[in-house]
Amino acid sequence: MATAVETLSKLERRMTLSFPLADVQAEVEKRLKVRARTAKAPGFRPGKVPMKMVAAQFGYQVETEVLNDKVGRAFNDAAVENNLRVAGFPRIEPKTSEEAGEGKLAFDATFEVYPEVTLGDLSGAEVEKTTASVSDAEIDKTIDILRKQRVHYHVKGEQGAHGDGGADQSAQNGDRVTVDFVGKIDGVEFQGGKAEAFPFVLGEGRMLPEFEAATIGLKVGESKTFPLAFPEDYHGKDVAGKTAEFTITVKKIEWAHMPEVDAVFAQSLGIEDGDLTKMREDIKKNLEREVTARTKAKTKDSVMNALIKASELEVPKALIDQDVERLAEMARQDMAQRGMDPKGMQLPKELFTAQAERRVRLGLILAEVVKQNKLEATEEQVKAQIEDFAQSYEDPQQVLKYYFSDRRRLAEVEALVLEENVVNYVLGKAKVSEKPVSFDELMGNQAQA
Repeated sequence: MATAVETLSKLERRMTLSFPLADVQAEVEKRLKVRARTAKAPGFRPGKVPMKMVAAQFGYQVETEVLNDKVGRAFNDAAVENNLRVAGFPRIEPKTSEEAGEGKLAFDATFEVYPEVTLGDLSGAEVEKTTASVSDAEIDKTIDILRKQRVHYHVKGEQGAHGDGGADQSAQNGDRVTVDFVGKIDGVEFQGGKAEAFPFVLGEGRMLPEFEAATIGLKVGESKTFPLAFPEDYHGKDVAGKTAEFTITVKKIEWAHMPEVDAVFAQSLGIEDGDLTKMREDIKKNLEREVTARTKAKTKDSVMNALIKASELEVPKALIDQDVERLAEMARQDMAQRGMDPKGMQLPKELFTAQAERRVRLGLILAEVVKQNKLEATEEQVKAQIEDFAQSYEDPQQVLKYYFSDRRRLAEVEALVLEENVVNYVLGKAKVSEKPVSFDELMGNQAQA
């Protein structure tokens, strides 16, 4: 039985749940009898253990289970009876026997309810629609990147199918050099400051700038001693902020040969007949697909910001706390995948609170926009979205099977379609201004998730 619902704040509510102690005792006794059928104890055959021993062994656990079931059922019944949309889980606190009354058990359930969402007039909302294009210059840059990904190295000075690397036999940017080095601080070698036959590519930034600068211009067999100041925020805390003296000796210099843009190169990218025109068209399609995805993401972010600005609602703390836990767990899983041990790491709640609050707020707003304007995802839209995903894979049918064989995966796609429906709805109502961005800017900066 539930008492009247007490309003503590805009979203917080409290009610008292009570039921006869005799009902709890009867249910506990019933469950203990079931346990007794299979209970084991030294000196007794299974199922022949005295009830007193069964109660001593399992009584606390069974009583806890019964109370949890009783309270949970009573709370759910009361929520339905009072037409309450409960956000998160209630906080249950037992009342004293005096407060409960003779022969009864009583608990206070404190909880939050979902808020009323007030959507403002979107006709005055300002939204930026990001646009970008793919030109021949971007295709050429992409081809250069693909060539660099397929680079191979030849020893300078040794004649081969691609030449000998040119007259300059010294180490230059782009060369892969192999060096011996030793570093000392105040004349003493330090851990991690020594290596033999250590390879790195000049200009990639793998080494500190002073190290690379000292290497450039050296030839095989030459050595150089130079000072190197470690940055204050250097990952090696024992040497951070200190100046070391390094001696390097060049053991090998290799120059980089990138493949020519020819039929063989095109075939390596999946163009079976090696046609360079087809290769460029294929690259352009892939770039346009990526540009479309990123411009949509930036436009969506602008739409979401406009919706937040135009809407009024209180956000339940319980839902924020739940999302904080989800984000923290995702962070722990990410750290584990990177080879770190998240168990010993403290992840303060504050790291995720702002992001969680925004996610929950947007979820409530989107749900209201969808409900008011009937923007649910249709089967046709979901299928079209999955088919669009499949276009970028070698075997589209496998992609279709992957999604349609799992209801949870389908739900993820439905959520994406639903968001797109909301974005299109808002774009049709708001003041939209186009914001052209360069290809480089778009590809260098991801839109907020």
